Amino acid sequence: MAQTETKVLTAHVPRPLAEKVDLMAARLERSRGWIMKQALAAWIDQEEERSRLTREALADVDGACVIDHQAVQAWADSLETDTPLPLPR
Repeated sequence: MAQTETKVLTAHVPRPLAEKVDLMAARLERSRGWIMKQALAAWIDQEEERSRLTREALADVDGACVIDHQAVQAWADSLETDTPLPLPR
């Protein structure tokens, strides 16, 4: 198995957060570094997805593929009534 090149990153974190990392590492029987790599990878994945969804939404706006706010609000308000409006398109 090939060794992946690594780089040391240093960050100051609040003591309560560091203690939670240590507790999680002990509970999972993993190193603190492993916990930090997992957390960082998950956060980066989340931010990349958020960025992708934002770009997708902006492309919809640029393409005029949007629903009027008032139509959405009227639909949402109607959900609590006996005759809800159809989903706006």
